[in-house]
Amino acid sequence: MRGGIVKRFADLFQALDQTTRTSEKVAALAAYFDTARETDKLWTIAILSGRRPKRSVTSTKLREWAAERAGIPLWMFEESYPIVGDLAETIALVLPEAENASDHSLTHWITEIRALATLDEDARKARVHTFWDQLPRTERFLFNKLITGGFRMGVSQKLMTRALSKSTGIEESALAHRLMGGWSPDTTTFEDLILAPNPAADLSKPYPFYLAYQLDGDIADLGDPTDWAAEHKWDGIRGQLILRDGEHHLWSRGEELMTDRFPEFARACDFVPPGTVLDGEVLVWLDETPQPFAALQKRIGRKTVPAKLLRDAPVILRAYDILEDGGEDIRALPFAQRRDKLHRVMATLPEDVPLRLSPLLDFGDWTQLARLRGAAREIGAEGVMLKRRDSAYRDGRRKGDWWKWKVDPLVIDAVMIYAQAGHGRRANLFTDFTFAVWNGNDLVPFTKAYSGLTDAEFREITAWVRKNTRERFGPVRSVKAQHVFEIAFEGIQASTRHKSGVALRFPRMARWRKDKPVDEANTLDDLKSMLAVYG
Repeated sequence: MRGGIVKRFADLFQALDQTTRTSEKVAALAAYFDTARETDKLWTIAILSGRRPKRSVTSTKLREWAAERAGIPLWMFEESYPIVGDLAETIALVLPEAENASDHSLTHWITEIRALATLDEDARKARVHTFWDQLPRTERFLFNKLITGGFRMGVSQKLMTRALSKSTGIEESALAHRLMGGWSPDTTTFEDLILAPNPAADLSKPYPFYLAYQLDGDIADLGDPTDWAAEHKWDGIRGQLILRDGEHHLWSRGEELMTDRFPEFARACDFVPPGTVLDGEVLVWLDETPQPFAALQKRIGRKTVPAKLLRDAPVILRAYDILEDGGEDIRALPFAQRRDKLHRVMATLPEDVPLRLSPLLDFGDWTQLARLRGAAREIGAEGVMLKRRDSAYRDGRRKGDWWKWKVDPLVIDAVMIYAQAGHGRRANLFTDFTFAVWNGNDLVPFTKAYSGLTDAEFREITAWVRKNTRERFGPVRSVKAQHVFEIAFEGIQASTRHKSGVALRFPRMARWRKDKPVDEANTLDDLKSMLAVYG
């Protein structure tokens, strides 16, 4: 039997790609975990949990090398790429059939890919050509995905964890916790990570985050309001602050270790008992007031923070839950009990420790809570969170016990002026659009959006774009100013990077305003009025 990527991993990919049924995906993954070698299982888990090998060759070089190996001019490859919609698949299709089939494992190929980074360009190209010649088309496609650092298999980490549970007999919640933290296939083994983990081996390990669904129905359907606690939903970075053995670690919801970016939290080690894990929101905090998310963005991309930025954009953790107390995992306790413990921890802290309790809201009925939700944006919040008082802290996104009830989005009517094709399955559709508002007699671009329409609407607007293109700028098309869309967004802020002077938070197309003529779209003054109120 052929091994690794040539057989089992390729078969797994095809099985996952050919079905939309969750049960079939879980079965395929579980069967793979039952039979694959341990090193390959570990790399598969790493890939599916976002720990992919780093890009070792630029996409520009891969396109050039593929055209050369296929014996076609580069322009022909470039014309094929947008039609196929995926670089890895385009390369796999244009290359000649493999000359020397290989029988290597997934781990072998990842090792080879990572080693490319140490070679000069000529040696790198020669190695990639050799690799292409050893792989049939499907396996070559997967190799290309791995080498570009953008590999995805169409399954969530939650689904992968379910399959791993089916294969090993270990509970999903236990596996979800074991897969958290800063591990990589270089630092652990399948045995140590999955089968026999040492809880003390990684003092920085966070817990899986419990995530809430948006509440879209009638809030009265939740039943008796006295069964629920509510607090504001803050607009920052969800994080867990880990305080163990005299050290502190800060993890984002996306499992990114952010400790060095927020050195303020080192102060917590002096006052918070060791063996404490807090769940909350990292916010820029000035004059006891949360600042807009834009202030936090200045610190997100930095590995180190200069003293001036520490002064201008100081942060706190707005804590709303405690997951570990005295080294004990207390997630199974009811929310009300965890809040009591959290309150006791927070009550002892001096003012200069950058931790603040996220207070519970006082409401007697749903109408009163609705009024508090309606005023949330005025204090820099996105809405309210609802948590059943008897709920445990679970893992992943669950329905029933936790809900987020966000304020209604801000909206503005804008004119579509540019269109660009999407990627992957949307490569043949125009899905990425630039929108403008009126400034006198001119249309000023102010945002881009690519979500919110139905597939049928995307097909309809694609046909219109193809017939009404005015100019082409590479993949971007300038189109007639004819269509108005309602753009919904969560926030607005001043921006020197945009010609309009504003930037939107989470813009998306709420609806296609076929009923509205272009000259009735909103103006730049309308945007600036919103900025004055909500910026």
